[in-house]
Amino acid sequence: MNQERDIVHIIYNALAEKKGEDIKVIDISEISVMADYFVITNGNSNSQVDALVENVEEQMHKAGHPLKQREGRRGGAWVLLDYGDVIVHVFDKENRSFYNLERIWNDGKEVEMQ
Repeated sequence: MNQERDIVHIIYNALAEKKGEDIKVIDISEISVMADYFVITNGNSNSQVDALVENVEEQMHKAGHPLKQREGRRGGAWVLLDYGDVIVHVFDKENRSFYNLERIWNDGKEVEMQ
């Protein structure tokens, strides 16, 4: 398994552990130079969004993958975590629907995760 896929698995599992809703992994490597994967999920409340973000940061830190950049803030409607080739978007439900990144990046390939 390559490093990006390993990172995606850690992130996916961290989000699933905190009950992230409708977690999507989109391979954008062939259509964008910004990253290889987007991981998108939402929480049902600001506190759940915070818990999702904190768990990803904690699990990635434990695995030795440093966070390159973070956009958004705790209690916010949208937090972006940049791990280089993998970018994580954690929304509240309303903003996920509004921004609809899955539609914007629909030329990417959705990756099935277990």
